[in-house]
Amino acid sequence: MSTLAPRAKHRDFIDFRPIGYVIGLLVACLGVTMLIPLAVDIAEGRGHWPAFAESAILTFTIGALTALACQSGNQEGLTLQQTFLLTTGVWAMLPIFGALPFMLGATEASFTDAFFEAMSGLTTTGSTVFSGLDDLPHGILLWRGILQWLGGVGIIVVAMVFLPELRVGGMQIFRSEAFDTMGKILPRATAIASQIAVVYVALTVACALTYLFLGMDPFDATVHALTTVSTGGFSTKDASFGAFSGPMEYAASIFMILAALPFVRYVQLLNGNRIALFKDSQVRVFAMTIAAFVGVTFVALLHIFPHHWEKSLREALFNITSIMSGTGYASVDYMGWGPFLITVFFFVGLVGGCAGSTACSVKIFRYQILFAAIRTQIKRIHLPHGAFSPKFDGRPISADVMGSVMSFFVFFVVSMGVLAVGLALTGLDFTTSISGAATAIANIGPGLGDTIGPAGNFGPLNDTAKWMLSVGMLCGRLELMAVFAILTVQFWRA
Repeated sequence: MSTLAPRAKHRDFIDFRPIGYVIGLLVACLGVTMLIPLAVDIAEGRGHWPAFAESAILTFTIGALTALACQSGNQEGLTLQQTFLLTTGVWAMLPIFGALPFMLGATEASFTDAFFEAMSGLTTTGSTVFSGLDDLPHGILLWRGILQWLGGVGIIVVAMVFLPELRVGGMQIFRSEAFDTMGKILPRATAIASQIAVVYVALTVACALTYLFLGMDPFDATVHALTTVSTGGFSTKDASFGAFSGPMEYAASIFMILAALPFVRYVQLLNGNRIALFKDSQVRVFAMTIAAFVGVTFVALLHIFPHHWEKSLREALFNITSIMSGTGYASVDYMGWGPFLITVFFFVGLVGGCAGSTACSVKIFRYQILFAAIRTQIKRIHLPHGAFSPKFDGRPISADVMGSVMSFFVFFVVSMGVLAVGLALTGLDFTTSISGAATAIANIGPGLGDTIGPAGNFGPLNDTAKWMLSVGMLCGRLELMAVFAILTVQFWRA
């Protein structure tokens, strides 16, 4: 990753060759990855493997040719403009090729539906347009899981390496190349990325083995491990995790929580710092927030299902963890739990996990900075002549970080509102529009209501709404401003 670190340069034009070179390589790698579900389809013997063969050849060829054509532009580092374009371009281009197996395979999806599914996968949103999952070929189901798994590790690297450099949404407080590790300095970006990959694979294997031990068959355990650790939420069943109720819900909850914690802290554990994870204020606040919401939901469910305390606790823990981490599994249709809990679930989805994790949405650290700013302002009102400075994790918060976080909150609310209005203009009802906008911008997965709620999917929506939601998923996954910045005149004049 060190070759992708932005550096200050001055040109009269933007050289797109370095961007094309990296995107071409990643597209080619995606084509190679399609050989895995191809092999699974061959083993299943249902004759669906040619769709992956065609997709793999086409994807690899286009990616390789693009990389070769742009190879002359490969350079030591990227300019800030190039890094913005690369970060957005990767997440915009990969879903196009990731959609090919859905178009050519058993689902025979339209380009709109296939792109929506691939975008939902790579952004780990988990919204789906497909029904009849129980009868789909294993290759297609595995491909959905692979897309989410690749998107999960990809967004961690982006969050730890790119977004801090781009000064997006307050992420510069987590600058990866000189990360504060309680007295030690972590290796540079390449080493961080490689160690994060090791942790990511280890968590995925541990999750799969746990599911196997608890009774899932090997295929379901593999796919659900991929989508649990990536906090993606794609399932192999129309009933989602409702098909695996019981002890598996507790196991899934544990791994969703682990995936929503900052992966750089796991790297520190590997490097001998045993207290790094527990001293991170993000982790403590995240744990307390989940505990609080689970407690409220548990009490409310006891009133709905009296004398069923274990079931109430299990469903509260699983569904709150799933929504807050942005995984989006559903074990029950919680639309029948009443308006209070439906409202709780809506706002839980707008919290999110920790920075540098596979989780999505606003994220805990931004709320910490927001509340720190509010506390500081209250102190200044009471003591106008006092000197107060907001702090995060014991460190003063700089003005540019504070400005980025406040701007992010404004962008988040405005973007969600604009998207909701746009969806409503396509003919969708209020609940579908507002929850659809929230689930796309926050990358949660299921929305609310009869159509896109936990018992439904996004298939019945019109094509215009699906394209709007696809753009919303892209913007939300890249922290909004990383995408919006390239739409400004100032960006192209810089």
